[in-house]
Amino acid sequence: MRLTAFPSRWLSAGLLLLGAWGQTQPVAAREPVNIAVNVAPALWQVKDDDTTIYLFGTVHVLKPGIDWFKGGVKQAFDASDELVLEIIEPDNPGEMAQMMAGKAMATDRVALSTRLAPDAAQKYRAAMVGAGVPWQSFEAFNPWMAGMILSVAPLQKLGYQSDIGAEKILRAAAQKAGKKVGALETVEQQLNFFADLPMAQQVQFLNATVEGMDGMEGEFATLLNHWQTGQPEKLADEMNDSLKATPELAQVLLINRNANWAKWIKARLDQPGTIFVAVGAGHLAGKGSVQDQLKALGIASTRVKQGK
Repeated sequence: MRLTAFPSRWLSAGLLLLGAWGQTQPVAAREPVNIAVNVAPALWQVKDDDTTIYLFGTVHVLKPGIDWFKGGVKQAFDASDELVLEIIEPDNPGEMAQMMAGKAMATDRVALSTRLAPDAAQKYRAAMVGAGVPWQSFEAFNPWMAGMILSVAPLQKLGYQSDIGAEKILRAAAQKAGKKVGALETVEQQLNFFADLPMAQQVQFLNATVEGMDGMEGEFATLLNHWQTGQPEKLADEMNDSLKATPELAQVLLINRNANWAKWIKARLDQPGTIFVAVGAGHLAGKGSVQDQLKALGIASTRVKQGK
């Protein structure tokens, strides 16, 4: 896996692929509300005679004032009997943090910063300080953990919040309406995507994350705009460029998971009902998307026209 070419936009793309990213971080101070206009994220539908499955792409962190839960998305959600997310987060943030720490603890007891070359270690410590994270507290962890933290902490300082991310809004609405809530994966599975990386690749991942932080704000803002305005083709272009440098990681985080979810959707069509499936928006865009995987299984998906 060539993680040394890891671009800043990949860090942003990661927030469209993994539901667990950033969930252990404190909520940033709220900024003044900026109301976004013409917000209509893309929505798809898969159906047969007695089953309808909606596919909605989410963003895991958002700023206040992005009014996306309306129109066709809200209508599809209201018509559904069940919400299915990537994962179901523990209600207690401390439980999530404990799970991450358990996976990330370095069993060889090598201090994290000593795994890095001197120049890289200096840049890493500066990046952690700049993000408001004490690097000393991460010395007992493996590099992937620090990489994940640095992939989210800068956005939180900019006012993006996980507590108003699409999944949390959808889950709260489902619970209020008495809808069943399910998941395609477990938190443990998502953490293992990184915990199972060989150490050399974890170090490359962390180094490249540090190198990419300067451009992260603009890259994520671009991806978010494509999501808000329902332009999955443009989002796919950004995603594809982001993942070209890391094909093996793309296979793990994107392609393999999309294939598994497509099989789940195919099997779910055998049961009657209406299901609202919400996964990171990157999974529903471009080559190898869930829709592509469904097509390979002989199942059509159609874009839902958004209502006002």
